[in-house]
Amino acid sequence: MLKERTEILRRFVMLFDISVIAFSYVFIYFLRVWLYGYQQSFEDYLKFLPILLLSWGYMLYTCGMYRSFRTREPSEIFYIIFKSAFFGLLISSAFFYFFKITNINRDFIAIFFIVTTAALSLEKMTLVSFFRYFRRRGYNFRNILVIGSNRRAENFIEIVTNNPEWGYRIIGIIDRDPQKIGEEVRGIKIIGSFEKAAEILHNNVIDEVVFIVPRSWLENMQGLISMFETEGISISIAADFFNLMLARAKPLELQGFPLLTFVTTSDKYWQLFIKRIMDEVVSFIALIMLWPFFVIAAITIKATSKGPVFFRQIRSGVNGRKFVLYKFRTMIEGAEKKLKDIAAYNEMEGPVFKAKNDPRITPLGRLFRKFSIDELPQLWNVLKGDMSLVGPRPPIPAEVNKYDSWHRRRLSMRPGITCLWQVSGRNKIKKFDEWMKLDLEYIDSWSLKLDFKILLKTIPVVLFGIGAH
Repeated sequence: MLKERTEILRRFVMLFDISVIAFSYVFIYFLRVWLYGYQQSFEDYLKFLPILLLSWGYMLYTCGMYRSFRTREPSEIFYIIFKSAFFGLLISSAFFYFFKITNINRDFIAIFFIVTTAALSLEKMTLVSFFRYFRRRGYNFRNILVIGSNRRAENFIEIVTNNPEWGYRIIGIIDRDPQKIGEEVRGIKIIGSFEKAAEILHNNVIDEVVFIVPRSWLENMQGLISMFETEGISISIAADFFNLMLARAKPLELQGFPLLTFVTTSDKYWQLFIKRIMDEVVSFIALIMLWPFFVIAAITIKATSKGPVFFRQIRSGVNGRKFVLYKFRTMIEGAEKKLKDIAAYNEMEGPVFKAKNDPRITPLGRLFRKFSIDELPQLWNVLKGDMSLVGPRPPIPAEVNKYDSWHRRRLSMRPGITCLWQVSGRNKIKKFDEWMKLDLEYIDSWSLKLDFKILLKTIPVVLFGIGAH
């Protein structure tokens, strides 16, 4: 019965969202008519409404709007709405473009995007506040039975009891040791042992069972789990099996084979998708706009020193993938073969070579390096997908071989043209470990907002040659 009510509620919310989108569409049309005397017929606009409803509704569903939001933060709900609106707009716009539909004004679509996003956000916040208000007062709750009474179970109980707006009520605990019956964990009583699980299930209203037991117990839990599964009770198993400092657990299923994946990289997949789209668009436009400058740079390089225009070098990308990095040549021909001869010039502690007075650098190359002009060909690497605009700098494989194990985590994200190191002192940082800590700080706190901040800070670094050799 509870599952049926949940499904009815989910369908009601979906229908209400579609109604909000449709109302916004109609409202904007008549508002424009009232304000500007818009002349195009309502029927012309109305026949395109199903396209918008399908695209926006599909994206809301795909992005997870209709999964339970008992424990979701408002920021997560806003993000889902914005993501759905953004891609719903892309889908509908692509449809209009490919089918040469010009009846709908672009300004109308832009206003529709803003108004509908705001309306859906207001609707969801009202709905969430409404449900959480009633859950705090004991309505619309789900009964939970906890299996296990260890420290992890105690932490779980504390979290649940401190968030009554989630609508979870822990009715009791089952433990393997019968002697613990009657004891309390954070105010919740141990009501039975494993042998009494079926009796407890039949004599109480239980919606979900949460197993929070030591790893060594799991192989003996099959009978208990099967019993709850057979009787149609939802089962959750606490996944904090290991004391991990960085990785986060993510569920995965391969054709019915369940996996629990521990990841240390960002799980903001839609933001990462947008990041890649931005990389492709910006690098493509930049390469087209900068081609005259590339020609001038090539001529000056050839005119001032012997050797090729471009410097090519094998670098390590995501998880150690090798790729060819491109730069404008800033050193004399055959500079790499002379690296051992100038090892004494190295100013960086660690497995990298950085020298302010590197004798291999040409006069023009020194100018190019000061203003990061030599890095511009890496836009091609960005367009190809080897690199990103923002990310840890790509290392040489020989340097990676000398890394400590914690250094190697910087390879877990696509390398970039600019990074935190680039805008936080760049070559003024002499300790390799400090450089690595900046890269890991970027990976652990990554967001599109952080990328924009780094790009903005890169502008004065490039224009004024701050921190460059």
